[in-house]
Amino acid sequence: MIQIVEKRDGRVVGYNEEKIKAAIRKAMLTTEMGEDEALIQKITDRVGMGGNERMTVEEIQDRVEIELMKSSRKDVAKKYIAYRDQRSIARRAKTRDMFLEIIEAKNNDITRENANMNTDSPAGMMMKFASETTKPFVDDYLLSPEVKQAVKNNYLHIHDKDYYPTKSLTCVQHPLDKILQHGFVAGHGESRPAKRIETASVIACISLETAQNEMHGGQAIPAFDFYLAPFVRSSFIEEVKNLEQFVDRDLSHLYHVELKDFIKKDLDVLQGDERLVQHAVNKTVGRVHQAMEAFIHNMNTIHSRGGNQVVFSSINYGTDTSAEGRCVIREILKSTYEGVGNGATAIFPIQIWKKKRGVSYLPEDPNYDLYKLACKVTARRFFPNFLNLDATYNHHDKWDANDPERYKYEVATMGCRTRVFENRYGEKTSIGRGNLSFSTINIVRIAIETIGIKDENERIERFFQKLDEVLDITALQLHERFNFQKTALAKQFPLVMSKLWNGADTLGKNDTIESVINQGTLGIGFIGLAECLIALTGKHHGESEESQALGLRIIKHMRSRVNEFSEAYGHNYSVLATPAEGLSGKFTRKDRKTFGIIPGVTDKEYYTNSNHVPVYYKCSPRHKAKIEAPYHELTGGGHIFYVEIDGDATHNEESIMQIVDLMDKYNMGYGSVNHNRNHCPNCGYENAEKDVENCPKCGTKFETIQRITGYLVGTTDRWNSGKLAELNDRVVHK
Repeated sequence: MIQIVEKRDGRVVGYNEEKIKAAIRKAMLTTEMGEDEALIQKITDRVGMGGNERMTVEEIQDRVEIELMKSSRKDVAKKYIAYRDQRSIARRAKTRDMFLEIIEAKNNDITRENANMNTDSPAGMMMKFASETTKPFVDDYLLSPEVKQAVKNNYLHIHDKDYYPTKSLTCVQHPLDKILQHGFVAGHGESRPAKRIETASVIACISLETAQNEMHGGQAIPAFDFYLAPFVRSSFIEEVKNLEQFVDRDLSHLYHVELKDFIKKDLDVLQGDERLVQHAVNKTVGRVHQAMEAFIHNMNTIHSRGGNQVVFSSINYGTDTSAEGRCVIREILKSTYEGVGNGATAIFPIQIWKKKRGVSYLPEDPNYDLYKLACKVTARRFFPNFLNLDATYNHHDKWDANDPERYKYEVATMGCRTRVFENRYGEKTSIGRGNLSFSTINIVRIAIETIGIKDENERIERFFQKLDEVLDITALQLHERFNFQKTALAKQFPLVMSKLWNGADTLGKNDTIESVINQGTLGIGFIGLAECLIALTGKHHGESEESQALGLRIIKHMRSRVNEFSEAYGHNYSVLATPAEGLSGKFTRKDRKTFGIIPGVTDKEYYTNSNHVPVYYKCSPRHKAKIEAPYHELTGGGHIFYVEIDGDATHNEESIMQIVDLMDKYNMGYGSVNHNRNHCPNCGYENAEKDVENCPKCGTKFETIQRITGYLVGTTDRWNSGKLAELNDRVVHK
């Protein structure tokens, strides 16, 4: 006898025979003979009494079909079967329509969820088909009921949900020295240790590309300058050996000659060994420059994930003061300044300058000249962004200016903003670690639900009560995903779980990754602090000290709860200032549908990213910095500060340095500068004019470089509606 019914969405309910009667009656009423109440009861009794104690909806409907076919009313059976088919088609209609939009390469928020992904290509279509069909599977079979309900009610967004079943992790900071010194095996190929700067450059690309295919997030190199520096020297030695053949004598005494820098100079005024050394230096610098050009070119052309998108890559550099390290830094900056192809701005890798007093920030610092060059490059090419190692929360007690491996104790970041540093289960470092997964809370919706409460104190108290409920569910969801991820076998991630992840060298191919992944972080993100505060107080934090105080109270509360979750579950939980792209409009659309248009809250196509002052709010860079700075210390999972500047930044690199000064003054961790840059793909002409579509020299349509979150996009054709609306609302900070 049937007692329990398992519905299609996974919910379990009690058996109700009236639903069977209603379905049979509906079929009978479409036939000439009409309904037969006695037969309806008879069939219902047989189905209910003859079934198992627990059955699915489909199993029950199959039994109804069988009983109808056995009865004298074959006409009803046919109608019932036809009705079931129609309902099945209707349930699949949404998927069908979505697939047709992908097939027809329509420009909408489904196909433009990620601006770095070309969903118009065959590989892109295939990935999108897989993505959209995998998400319902996750909902139905991998999420607990309370988590699924939170997602359904728009309180929670699970990032990279389509990758959930693969057990993959988000991102990792590559310990590139291991690969360059020892080589690695990836798939059917094998890479030997590097000997030359050119080989080191290529292996760095291969490492990033290979890991991208094993993970669902981005890839980063935490100390690009330190890792490649030894191969500048080995290439120099190679050039000296070439000279040995030319001069026909042993020059081994020059192999390790001390050099203050690798700078090209004229040979005409030099004699003897000094001339030979400078010749080798000139040749080496040329090779390093070509290697850096190749690295940038490869990172903008090598595709990953089935040939669908270029590698989401980042490199951190700026603190190696050796002659060799400085050479790497200088040539990567020069190559970036020159551009790729016909002088276009390179979209990847996202480049991050590590700013540190005593190393690269003040005029007396050894790398100050390179810092100035970095600002010049940023003024033209948007990159590098700037990572503030002097922020109090980015310090490491083991950092020593005289330690050749001090980079191990320097925080590094993914270009989008993801930060990994603190560690409950090992060394405090960014290297060999990354984010495991992250989810974002819609704090705007929680605030909207309190609008009807007139007393402000009661309204805010209710907000925090609901926030705690959603935080509990989010921590649980991430813990459940961790428990699913940890069952993966090391062999599923051949590179990541052999050479890249901390502790991976202890794993056998058939071992699970459980023992090492707790080195990573679980991120609890948030979106729309500005709209949340408007819903609670009537003003956002950029325009009200009261709102700013409440905003800090909210994020401090999240930070406190995250610490509790770390203790309770035994993980590295962190608060993340979410880099929302597709999510910024997704949350808003659902909330507007439920609550209508609320001025300042749901009246736009997007919610403001994380803790940022709204993009439409006119204020000075200093005011923006002062408001956003305190949130950086609270968001250990990642954060970013950006400023929009006007005019042609290439003539005003001092403006870039002023932004970095603000970061230093207000203890901010990571920042970037946005400005307008048009590039003609035909003739290479560039300018900074706004609202100009075509090149004034040849008439070709401009490519306009824009920063969508932490990364750049050369065209807005792949931007979703929410981010396009945000782009149109952006104002210059002055």
